[in-house]
Amino acid sequence: MSTPYSVYGPAQDTPPPTRPRGPGFGVWVAVVVLAVASGAVGGYLSARRLAGPTPVVVASPQAPSAPGGVVRVQAEESVVIQVVEKVRPAVVNIQTRGFAPDFFGQLFPQEGAGSGVIVSEDGYILTNNHVIRNATQIRVRLLDGTELEGRVVGTDPPSDLAVIKVDPRGRKLPAAELGDSHALRVGQLAIAIGNPFGLGSTVTVGVVSALNRSIQVPGFVIDNLIQTDAAINPGNSGGALVNSAGQVIGINTAIIPQAQGIGFAIPSSVARSVMEQLIRTGSVQRPFFGVAYVEVTRELAQAYGLAADHGVLVQQVVPGSGAEAAGVKPLDIIVEMQGKRIEGASDFQREILQRRVGDVVTVTVVRGGQRLQLRVRLGPRPPQ
Repeated sequence: MSTPYSVYGPAQDTPPPTRPRGPGFGVWVAVVVLAVASGAVGGYLSARRLAGPTPVVVASPQAPSAPGGVVRVQAEESVVIQVVEKVRPAVVNIQTRGFAPDFFGQLFPQEGAGSGVIVSEDGYILTNNHVIRNATQIRVRLLDGTELEGRVVGTDPPSDLAVIKVDPRGRKLPAAELGDSHALRVGQLAIAIGNPFGLGSTVTVGVVSALNRSIQVPGFVIDNLIQTDAAINPGNSGGALVNSAGQVIGINTAIIPQAQGIGFAIPSSVARSVMEQLIRTGSVQRPFFGVAYVEVTRELAQAYGLAADHGVLVQQVVPGSGAEAAGVKPLDIIVEMQGKRIEGASDFQREILQRRVGDVVTVTVVRGGQRLQLRVRLGPRPPQ
């Protein structure tokens, strides 16, 4: 049984709506974005700051001590401590003010809060699009309490990513290092750093629970997400998911509210590509293969006597596209791209979206029982 998501996701080569995505390409459950918004509507989680009586502080059990009263730090604790000390100064709190439309299109004041990651010493900050959406004023608070005014450099709603810029006032800001999310393995340490519910600079620890998750929201599908059980909450949006080497491997973006320990982060490989384009041009160009297609399943292959039981079946080739120039034809079945097996639509979309306009990809197609290799240059996606 499935229920819809409520986040954002990337554009894709448009497959015909004749068949839903096959099982295994996404867990269809309700998801909420992680920005804290006051008075927000239209799909965002509305969360209040903690209020009420002063909390009672309960003393934690003492850690084992070495001779002389020095607390011993275990090896695994030492790794986490080193990572936190390295990365935490680069994770900022973002406060926004703006106006959002209600159901009737009337504007009303809105305040929000989230997180961001400093990616350059001169003040570029990576965050989620939904953190700064509709914002007319952005305030960035550093770990040391310094507040700076932010401006939007560019946004990319399909990937739920945005870049903002602050004036460092002559100082070098602490910048985090983006790691290689392609090298991730399930079970690796995952450390989430952010500002949940406006609580400054909070750290939680878990593992990479799964890779290549997909979530669907109105109008978009986000593919290739990292799933983690590191506790993340509203306000963590735009914060860092970090590996044991102190490298940012993901930008936290969504959770499943009904579950425990199921959160999602945008991989650093995607974030880096989007960020570089936003800084360079203020917008993102997505690669376009140039075909309309349907997912191939075993049932479809048996029913129509297809020569392959996986991949995507080309229904139409877009005139003037890279696919047409490479010789891709209707009824071809694309079964591999860059040597990787294409199980279905999700794999095909993911392989394309990981690349840039102008990249050349080698695809293996099955045509009348023969396997052919074609080289397709990816072009810019045409206007919708």
